[in-house]
Amino acid sequence: MDDLIADFQTYLTAERNVSEHTRIAYMGDLEEFAEFLQRNNLIKNRDGIARVETEAIRAYLGYLFRQKVKKVTVNRKVSSLRSFYKYLIRNGKTKNNPTGLIQTSKTEKYMPVFLSVDEMFQLVNAQQDSSISGLRNLAILELFYSSGLRLSELAGLNVIDLDFNQALVKVRGKGRKERIVPVGGPARLALQEYLVLTNETRKKNAADVFKSPLFLNTRGLRITGRSIARIVDEATKKSGIGRKISPHALRHTFATHLLNAGADLRSIQELLGHESLSTTQKYTAVNINRMMEIYDKAHPRAKKLMGE
Repeated sequence: MDDLIADFQTYLTAERNVSEHTRIAYMGDLEEFAEFLQRNNLIKNRDGIARVETEAIRAYLGYLFRQKVKKVTVNRKVSSLRSFYKYLIRNGKTKNNPTGLIQTSKTEKYMPVFLSVDEMFQLVNAQQDSSISGLRNLAILELFYSSGLRLSELAGLNVIDLDFNQALVKVRGKGRKERIVPVGGPARLALQEYLVLTNETRKKNAADVFKSPLFLNTRGLRITGRSIARIVDEATKKSGIGRKISPHALRHTFATHLLNAGADLRSIQELLGHESLSTTQKYTAVNINRMMEIYDKAHPRAKKLMGE
């Protein structure tokens, strides 16, 4: 079984080009499923995972629901198992796909969390620290808001990905797909100031110009996604907004503000790097809900009828 899972991991990385985050999630799901099978004697040996029946999958799903695992997480685990068994069939490791009759659950509609324009300005204006780390943190916040990057995309940027002359940044997204995204003036200014202050550190490290990380930690190495998440969390507390904001919320803020300002969905889809337009359409629901709130409060004929 270890060989089957290891081969699948190689397939995900080399052939499907999934992101590191996706690879880790798939591997975690498979390991958890394998442990469940062994713990409940549903397989006799480690290779038995290739020959399980649909009943074993259903037993596993029942276990997850009893553990009160969220539906969206359960659906992701089913997706991981589907991909694994399709891979095994394609490579002649098994003839049976135990996930074939498994249906995913309907999940609750997810409404993106985002900041208002005033809150976003409040967040970046609270970053008045002129130290190297202070300028780095400001540049991170500005770039999140300016270009709508994912956390992993921002952490993976290299200096060479920035084109200050054309105000663009090259982003490596999910599946290693590249896209070009505009960078606004305040973000470019913050980035230029940060690069000037870190110039000596970069020279000492003598990094390959093609692999030199854009954002550095205190040791002069590439900053991690976890550290960036902490920076956003600390900046939120410092700003006094009064609620917890994740890096992904800044991406949602970018998309929502574009839509509110009249940008079309296709353009936002391209900027965000979404494969499907349906993924981008969740922002229209946010926009409609906000519009209805304003209408209900402001329009004299929006009040409910007497007796309702």
